[in-house]
Formats: sequence, structure tokens, C-alpha cells
Amino acid sequence: MDAPAADRSASLWNPDLAPTGPEQRTWAWYHFAALWVGMVVAVPSWMLASGLIEQGMSAAQATLTVLLGNLVLLLPLTLIGHAGARYGVPFAVLARASFGTSGARVPAIARALVACGWYGIQTWIGGEALLTLLGIFLGRDLSGAALPALGIGAGQFAAFLAFWLLQLFFVRKGLTTIRRLETWTAPIKILVCLALVWWAVSRAGGFGPIFSAPSAFAPGGARAGQFWVVFWPTLTAMVGFWGTLALNIPDFTRFARSQRDQMIGQAMGLPPTMGLIALASVITTSATVVIYGQAIWDPVKLAGTLSGPFVLLGLIVISIDTISCNIAANLVCSAYDFSSLAPSRISYRTGGLISALIGVVMMPWKLLETTGGFIFVWLTGYGALLGPIAGILIADYWIVRRGRIEVEALYREEGAYRYRAGWNPAALIAFAAGVLPNLPGFVATAFPAIGAGIGAFWSGLYAYAWFVGLFGAMASYTLLMRAGRAGGLASR
Repeated sequence: MDAPAADRSASLWNPDLAPTGPEQRTWAWYHFAALWVGMVVAVPSWMLASGLIEQGMSAAQATLTVLLGNLVLLLPLTLIGHAGARYGVPFAVLARASFGTSGARVPAIARALVACGWYGIQTWIGGEALLTLLGIFLGRDLSGAALPALGIGAGQFAAFLAFWLLQLFFVRKGLTTIRRLETWTAPIKILVCLALVWWAVSRAGGFGPIFSAPSAFAPGGARAGQFWVVFWPTLTAMVGFWGTLALNIPDFTRFARSQRDQMIGQAMGLPPTMGLIALASVITTSATVVIYGQAIWDPVKLAGTLSGPFVLLGLIVISIDTISCNIAANLVCSAYDFSSLAPSRISYRTGGLISALIGVVMMPWKLLETTGGFIFVWLTGYGALLGPIAGILIADYWIVRRGRIEVEALYREEGAYRYRAGWNPAALIAFAAGVLPNLPGFVATAFPAIGAGIGAFWSGLYAYAWFVGLFGAMASYTLLMRAGRAGGLASR
């Protein structure tokens, strides 16, 4: 139900942020399943599982860790997605119910910046695929000399910018074109993954050498006895990987025909597909240890070691895949989030362009230099930031309000969600309560020289960053809102 024109504020409403009407509720369960397949079958998902092999896990351990993380994530996905399907509002608008009409900009900016980082990472991967393909055709390395400050070659930066420009075409076309691209490319991507697994198994001499390779954590291994030290932070990273979508899933479920469609579609699309892509990834990565003597976790680099039509096909599919996944998983949410900051001046397309520009400035190649940096700094780090927001959204919608939201008030500055000048102190305090316990551990992990004196307790707590943030913020918000209704902390 849309807010009446006389009541809604220009600073809170534009057509892109308005609740969806019945004519827009066209997504069936298979649309959500196809969306997840299109987003999951992507290079970062492949690197996520294969990176665990490089960290020392066996093929079975890595696959089960990825699958478990996504089964855990399915709960907040469906809980938060419920609000989008019921009321037809995007994440940036839904957050106003808990953070306030002005305070909602805090979670919107946090989610948007993480999406920009992912957008940059995907663009870097696509650019590397283009550069590798062109280099194979020309028979030489096109990386070029390293540029000052950037730390990458001139050819690499040029390919990055070329792929960045290529994506702008789809940015300008909007969400319909993105969904069509996902639908057409998903089956092709699955076939390519199967072909890569077939090649890996054939070259490695069957499944035996792949699955017989012991974990580095086994007795006598290089990291004997350290499995649980690595498992918990990697599980947290697995949850954090799609924890981004757990926040802005209302951006998609607002188009659902029913709650049943969004729940079944997500259950069928995410965990099974992540399990399969993880299995394909770890089989192939484990095979590279047998074939090349080292784990090659980057599929772009792996494609560069092949020959003949496999190189051409593989790199073309990687490029198409990166465009479709990048825009659906990263650009949609950040575009809505930036639009919510100033609806009268920033449209969905303008928000998308802002996201694309920030993705360049963040120098995403730095995040992919090592698997440790990718998993423990990037994935776990932003999980520590976004987990508390998910906890607040779940607590507000399910515990405090019991699923009841005044949609019209979400678009009015003087409505029920004004709180104190547009800010809900309970949400801000709960957000801080969820983030701060993980901050020392993040510093110790991301900046070892600075955090050398931080104790083992804080580093150990950081291993559970997403969970600590989610449950800490959820409990704090619930208590504060209940106390606030009696003591005046919040307006309702």
C-alpha cells in the first residue's frame, strides 16, 4: 500500500522506493531459485570454497563448511525477506522502522559500502578474465609494469576499467534486464562448472587422488591439531559471504507473489547450489595440487593454464557470469541504498553509478592478494559490521512489532518512526553493542603490527564475529525498546 501523496515526504519517497503494487508481485518460487543460482555460480563463490583448500582443509571439510554456513544463513534470509514480501518495501525503507526515518541512513550506507567493495572485486575478476583471454590470443603477458601507489600493472588497470565500462550498459537498463541476463546465463555457467570438474578429474587420474589427499590439520600434517582454530572463523566467513544479501533481500522479495514463493525459492536456490559449487570448486582445486603441485584457487588463473577452446569458453563465461552476478548481488542493493539517502535527487540508476565509482576507488585487488585476507579480513570483517544490523531488523520486525509495520509512516518525517528527530537511540546503541566487541579482533587480524598487544580473548571472539554481532545487537535492541516504551527512550 503506497503512502498518500499528501502525507509522504520528498526526502523519504521516490518511485523506486515506493511499495510494490499487486501488478509488480510477479516473482514465483522458481524466479528466486534462479536468482540464487545465477548469483551463486560465480567466481567469488568458487574462490570461497577453493580458498579453504589453500588454508589446509580437505575437499570434504571445505564443502561441508560452506554448506553449513549457508544453511545457517537461510534463517535470517527468510526472516528478513518476510517483511519485503508482506509490505513490498526495500531494505533501505524497512530499516526506518527500527533505526528511524533519518537513522536508517546508517545501515543503508554500511550495506552500500560493502556492496561497492564486492562490486569492485567482481569487476577486477572480470577485467582479469578479459586480460588473460587477450594475452592468450596474442601469446604474451599483458599485465604491464606496476603502477605507483596502485600496485598493479598498467594492463591490469586498463582491463579493470574496460570491464567497469562494459557493466555500465546494464546498470542503465535496470532490474528487468538484470533478471533476464541471470535467467539466460545460469544454465551455461552450470555446464561450464561441470566441464571444469570433468577436466580436473581426468587430469588427476580420477576422484581417488583428490579425496584421498589428507587435511593439513590431520596428525603429521603441516597444521596438525589446528582444525577448530581455522574452522570457526571460516564458518563465520561463510555466513558473512551472503550475509550481505540477508540484509537487502527485501529488495527482491518485495516482488514475490507470496511468502511461500520467497521461502521455497530461497531454500531451493541457496544452500543446494552453494553446496554444489563448493564441491565442484574443491574437486578442481584439489586436482590442481595433484596436477601442478600447488592449489590454484583463482579460476581465472586456472583457465589461463588450459589450452584450446577451453580457454576461450571458460574466460568468456567468467566474463558474462561476473556481469550478471555483480549487478544482481551488489549493484541492486547499493543503488537502492544510495537512493534512500536523498530520494528526490538520487534515482536507482544514479545510485548505481555512484556504486560503480566507489568500487574503483576502493582498489579491490588489495582484498584478493591472499586467501587469508579475503576470508578473515574482508568476509569476517564486514560480517562483524552487518551482523548487528541483521539482528536489529529481526528483533524489530519479529519480537518488538510481531510483524506489524505502518507502511505509510515509513514515508513520513513526522510519523510513527520519527523517534527522536528521526533517530532511534535504541537501534544506535544496539548497533554499537554488536560492533564494538569485534573491533579489537578485527584490528589484530587486519593490522597485525598495530594490534600486536591485543589479547587472545578478543582475537578468539572475532572468530565468531557475525554471530556475536547479530545476537548481541538483537538482545540489546529488544531490551532497550521494551525499556524505552516505559521510560521514553523511543517514541513507540
